Amino acid sequence: MPHPAYGVSRQVTPFATVLLEDNPGPLTLDGTNTWLLRAPGSTRSVVVDPGEADTPHLERVLAAAGEIDAILITHHHLDHVGGATWLADRANAPIRAFDPTLCRDDAPLRDGDVLRLAGLDLEVLHTPGHSADSICFAIDHAGSSAVLTGDTILGRGTTVISPPDGKLGAYLDALRALADRKPGTAVLPGHGPELPDLVTVAQDYLAHREQRLEQIRAALAQIGPTATPRQIVEVVYADVDQSLWGPAEWSVQAQLEYLRDQP
Repeated sequence: MPHPAYGVSRQVTPFATVLLEDNPGPLTLDGTNTWLLRAPGSTRSVVVDPGEADTPHLERVLAAAGEIDAILITHHHLDHVGGATWLADRANAPIRAFDPTLCRDDAPLRDGDVLRLAGLDLEVLHTPGHSADSICFAIDHAGSSAVLTGDTILGRGTTVISPPDGKLGAYLDALRALADRKPGTAVLPGHGPELPDLVTVAQDYLAHREQRLEQIRAALAQIGPTATPRQIVEVVYADVDQSLWGPAEWSVQAQLEYLRDQP
């Protein structure tokens, strides 16, 4: 389903509403998805990823959210966390994330934590790979299941892994864990449209990564074992717009590190 106009609240599940920030780009796709979570009938909300320090967007989030129980962050990149302090100041709400340096007025989040907020139970899933501090939030409420995936899984395309913070081995493990979730679980991503089935998407992501690894192996055989990430990008990503070759180099570096660590 395509996104509506920027800044328009759109209900996606019985407990999740999205506001799309007007910050499109090569890495943000249409822009950052700010998610508002609340159980039906609740007057309180949880805000996930308030986005950049974008006052018009944050004012719309504040107006749509009502009373805010907590501001949750999927990872430390500024297109997700840049506006958190502004929102927390005005909502008098804590900020919680896996990275302790991002937190305010409450403890850091850890894998397996269950947060009881706005009438919902949110399970914290540590899913490193895109970044070391990446987390997802799983919700199963009144027969409707969803996982907020941040940048671990996007609504369109695949995510960038940038060493040294990003690690491909950890990312593959995270994808395997997500592929084991309940079929029919919706994907509520940090960028791009929502998707209907987490299991299918995680499996597709795993297959894509394995295909890329095979391409890297073939490029190394062609160019030689000392090939640079740029040389490999020029072979493997020849059909990709060159404006994306920079991020592609990051992912190739992560793949090279992964392959060189294999026995």
